[in-house]
Amino acid sequence: MTRTPLIVANWKMNHGLDETIKFVAEISRSTLPDKVEVVLCPPYTSLHTLSVALGEGATIKAGAQNCHFEIKGAYTGEVSVEFLKELSCEYVIIGHSERRQYFKEDNKFLNKKLHCAIEAKLIPIYCIGELESERESGDTFNVIARQMQEGLAGLAKDQIGEMVFAYEPVWAIGTGKTATPEIAQEVHAFIRKWIATNFGTLYAELPRILYGGSVTPDNAGALIAQRDIDGALVGGASLSASNFLKIISVCR
Repeated sequence: MTRTPLIVANWKMNHGLDETIKFVAEISRSTLPDKVEVVLCPPYTSLHTLSVALGEGATIKAGAQNCHFEIKGAYTGEVSVEFLKELSCEYVIIGHSERRQYFKEDNKFLNKKLHCAIEAKLIPIYCIGELESERESGDTFNVIARQMQEGLAGLAKDQIGEMVFAYEPVWAIGTGKTATPEIAQEVHAFIRKWIATNFGTLYAELPRILYGGSVTPDNAGALIAQRDIDGALVGGASLSASNFLKIISVCR
């Protein structure tokens, strides 16, 4: 099955309003490959500016970096999926390793977010991945399986098929280290096999599985060329429009 490549920019806590406008202006001057989907995930405060800058019917989509698991209520500092939809968001990142590490979000907590996002018709990008110590101890697949089992609890087959997954080895995020294409492919294949075992072979072929972890213009091509790698979740390299465009271009 041919899956449309997906390249997602996660700006994290970077790019305010002016930088967002400049980024969109620069990327809009380039012709993107036809067979690739591009999503920009800025900070919450830049989402409206991004939506306006992209314009109605834009090819590039908007996404959020996080969401809460309740629609509304007394949750100071949190953002509802309904607010994200008002800002033309189509995607939302859930379970990024930095949320897991710094904000102690575990799989069961993230499961609530996944349910909420899917019910709101947002496409979740569910992040999974192991620590360096877990890889060194040979525990990678056990960690991935647990993140999948607990994170996806209660979801239906058709909901799994509409999701996006992102394998992000924690030891490769912001460290300059990158999983080799072979290592990344091995884990991506495991994720797809896990979905097949638990939800059926048909549904295993539907979700796109992205690689995230120090993706750069230099390594993106070799990574995305792997059979089960359907795109990239890009951090630092996505802050530069020129570098991000180079990563998108490997999908031609």
